[in-house]
Amino acid sequence: MLAARLLGPSSRIVKFNKHFHTARATFLPIVQFKLSDIGEGIAEVQVKEWYVKEGDTISQFDKVCEVQSDKAAVTISSRYDGVVRKLYHEIDGMARVGQALIDVEVEGDVPAEEQPKKEKAEAVQESPKSVPSSAAEVSNNNGKVLATPAVRRIAMENSVKLGDVRGSGKDGRVLKEDVLKFLGQVPSDHFSGSTNIRTTHSAPAPAAKSYEPLKEDVAVPIRGYTRAMIKTMTEALKIPHFGYNDEINVDALVKLRGEIKDFAKERNVKLSYMPFFIKAASLALLEFPSLNATTDDKLESVVHKASHNICLAMDTPGGLVVPNIKNCEQRSIFEIAHELSRLMEAGKRQQIGREDLLGGTFTLSNIGAIGGTYASPVIFPPQVAIGAIGKIERLPRFDKHDNVIAANVIKVSWCADHRVVDGATMARFSNRWKFYLEHPSAMLAQLK
Repeated sequence: MLAARLLGPSSRIVKFNKHFHTARATFLPIVQFKLSDIGEGIAEVQVKEWYVKEGDTISQFDKVCEVQSDKAAVTISSRYDGVVRKLYHEIDGMARVGQALIDVEVEGDVPAEEQPKKEKAEAVQESPKSVPSSAAEVSNNNGKVLATPAVRRIAMENSVKLGDVRGSGKDGRVLKEDVLKFLGQVPSDHFSGSTNIRTTHSAPAPAAKSYEPLKEDVAVPIRGYTRAMIKTMTEALKIPHFGYNDEINVDALVKLRGEIKDFAKERNVKLSYMPFFIKAASLALLEFPSLNATTDDKLESVVHKASHNICLAMDTPGGLVVPNIKNCEQRSIFEIAHELSRLMEAGKRQQIGREDLLGGTFTLSNIGAIGGTYASPVIFPPQVAIGAIGKIERLPRFDKHDNVIAANVIKVSWCADHRVVDGATMARFSNRWKFYLEHPSAMLAQLK
């Protein structure tokens, strides 16, 4: 008796927990949220990041996870309101279309085929207590309280008014943790009386790189972008490549960029040299549309593309990826720079979308960003041409008076599909591109 008195409310909480878990198994069914068909013939994806963990409350359209196929990164959103009960895959694990990603505990009836086999086998037959219909419409002075059905169920089972609970979710949404804290089952945060259990930890200092030799062989699975590039480059081997190299004096371009760099910064534009290279290529393609083209599978026709969707070969943590900037012929240099920055940031996070990878018509690769000069780029089929741009070097050159001067020079390496592009066309295109870079003011004449 003395022990029972000492326990007091705690024992009632234990009893509530026992009843709640029993009722939950019956009246809050489990749904398997499966990976839907993404399209493009994708059969499996790699899980790159989870946005939820077991026990989290989610709503429809909340982000569940980020997955990576061999074609693009895709964000998977929830179709249900409820509580996450199980994650089926680890980070970097492979998930196949039609397989379960997570289990979600939801409110309401669920078709039998969507319930996990374990839940169907172990469902408890106990009847629930009747719940007043008005309880689902709990409101505070500011209107209806934001909460998912699962959270409302917890509140109703414990006779808690949601209007009395401080919500820590988005827009004041009441989460499961908030209700449990109100009941005294979960401690509040230490600082400032906050009721949000998600604490923010300071980022750890980056670890020093280690270059110790491997102790044993390591098998690295080929996934993501690399798997797509294997298929593409295998097709590229069928193309007879024609190469053409040249060098360009970019003194005028260096001067122009220096003059407008601060102007671009005022407009939140990171202005590198690459947007100038892209725009010059687009202007040259207006004169040589046969290079802004693709071939069909049987090589029966070459399609000269109206849009200049210029691809950029990018080095990302997930491997080589080739997104494109759409309609460069219609964009200013600043607009191209903005798109370039967006794609580079997405590449760093391995979150380049499918639309950014489709529809490319011509490709440039900036090997100079790493430090090279000349290269032998490989055509990105079904395109017919690609260029690799080297780093800017300060080199001695002769001026028109035969005086030795210091000049800013870049090297470019072009490759074209020699089945449909002749060498003279490639050389003329390169000369026009070179002209725009050596006389960047000429680009102004092309503005509309």
